[in-house]
Amino acid sequence: MELRLLGPDDLDALTALFERVPEGDRTFFKEDVLDPEVVAAWTHDRHARRFIALDGGPVVAYAAVIPGIGWSSHVGELRLVVDPAYRRRGVGRTLAQRAMLEAFEIGLHKLSVEVVADQAAAIQLFQVLGFAGEAILRDHVRDRDGRLHDLIVLAHVVDENWALLATAGIEDALT
Repeated sequence: MELRLLGPDDLDALTALFERVPEGDRTFFKEDVLDPEVVAAWTHDRHARRFIALDGGPVVAYAAVIPGIGWSSHVGELRLVVDPAYRRRGVGRTLAQRAMLEAFEIGLHKLSVEVVADQAAAIQLFQVLGFAGEAILRDHVRDRDGRLHDLIVLAHVVDENWALLATAGIEDALT
């Protein structure tokens, strides 16, 4: 498995990943990931750090660390998408760990992730990585069928938890 920064040559392979994600899952994405202009803009965004995981040729996972601005410039948001065929294989965990390392390296003090409440496996993944619940936003997300879902905000305080990550060998495994 190769992990690296997203580059301009990766757009078609990244779009192919997003096309493999079921429409029901894509409902919960903040951006229209099937819009070529949206994805192309990511390669010019110097603010965010975007990573991909490749298994031989295809992109099988994507992660972004998006730093806040203004009064939240010390906080970043983590976004993670894993190909359905690669879920529960450790790919998401590995890419999330790489994103956490990046958050630390660019000086963020806190990293948050938003997960729809019924995505128990994703919540568990982030909790194992040291994220803790900060908020439940009731009926905050509307899916394409008009049903409302709760949104859970989990956060990881980078400064406080980095020593634990280093002790667990995550730092060495990612560098």
